[in-house]
Amino acid sequence: MAVESGGAVTAPDPEGLDGQAGSRAELIQLLTPEGELAQNPAYPLELTVDEIKALYRDLVMVRRIDTEAIALQRQGELGIWASLLGQEAAQVGSGRALGPRDMAFPTYREHGVAWCRGLDPVRLLGLFRGVSHGGWDPEEHRFHLYTIVIGAQTLHATGYAMGIQRDGQVGENGEAVIVYFGDGATSQGDVNEAFIWASVFNAPVVFFCQNNQWAISEPLERQSRIPLYQRARGFGFPGVRVDGNDVLACLAVTRKAMQAAREGQGPTLIEAFTYRMGAHTTTDDPTRYRLASELEAWKLKDPLERVKAYLVRGGSAGASFFEAIEEEAAQVGRHVRQACLEMPDPEPGAIFENVYCEPTALLRSERDQYTAYLDSFVSEEASR
Repeated sequence: MAVESGGAVTAPDPEGLDGQAGSRAELIQLLTPEGELAQNPAYPLELTVDEIKALYRDLVMVRRIDTEAIALQRQGELGIWASLLGQEAAQVGSGRALGPRDMAFPTYREHGVAWCRGLDPVRLLGLFRGVSHGGWDPEEHRFHLYTIVIGAQTLHATGYAMGIQRDGQVGENGEAVIVYFGDGATSQGDVNEAFIWASVFNAPVVFFCQNNQWAISEPLERQSRIPLYQRARGFGFPGVRVDGNDVLACLAVTRKAMQAAREGQGPTLIEAFTYRMGAHTTTDDPTRYRLASELEAWKLKDPLERVKAYLVRGGSAGASFFEAIEEEAAQVGRHVRQACLEMPDPEPGAIFENVYCEPTALLRSERDQYTAYLDSFVSEEASR
């Protein structure tokens, strides 16, 4: 059965005046927090009930992976973890909008996009556990490596998109690039430079900003006087604000922007208006800089609960469906935990591997010195 999920209603920002230059921002929304569908032909989207159920499954699995990783860090099994709690819809919706040939450039929080691109979440935990370089093959999953330097990935993505363009890989069935960053990164020079290059070269790239409203402890009003999506206008390409807690809207908006990029229409800036319900990372204490009432208000817009409300409201899923999803999530959680605990420590010399395409003379010298240093302990032990 086809479900009219309608595209997107261009509705006023539910928060009203968002505190930025007194401007009422437009918000693309397909599914309200109460689980009701909205309609707008500008963003047509038809999904079957099974497809919406699959999106709900994605949301639940991604949240469970995130919850398990937080627990592992608290127990000393991970060095740090950057939670995506509250941002699942933005990541799953945009991630499921990508084609098999599209390339995604993440920050360090896009665990949901990694899931959608088929990356085993255990690979992510290996990075935060400190037992790997995080060196999965980007080409295998069309998902680049995590980037810790704030905003740097926007330049990487723009350069990659320009390469696609020069290789003649654009067109209706061609390739495009999506790059993820947060609201705080929009204040970085790298991001604005990427906007300039993408605009003047008409690069096939979509800039996906997850505006979770807190750059660690810095609120959005300290970052920008206008809604972030409106910045695109100054660089010469379109910007749109989407309800980042609405997985259907994120899917529709991203799908349209990616297709426009593939067809040679250039970049788009998507601002997914969402909220970081957890801490910035596990080293952060958000109670020091934000009000509990703010968090409680956003819990009413939980991205998982609104899809569940839609499925229940329409009679599309019963208790057995949700129980089965929860059981599967528990199995995924157990797998992630067990695999993390069983990760072997790497050989000390592995630190020199995959640093450059070809080892340099300096790297070989440092490796040989370090190997000799380690061997000295073995020799000393044998002589006793």
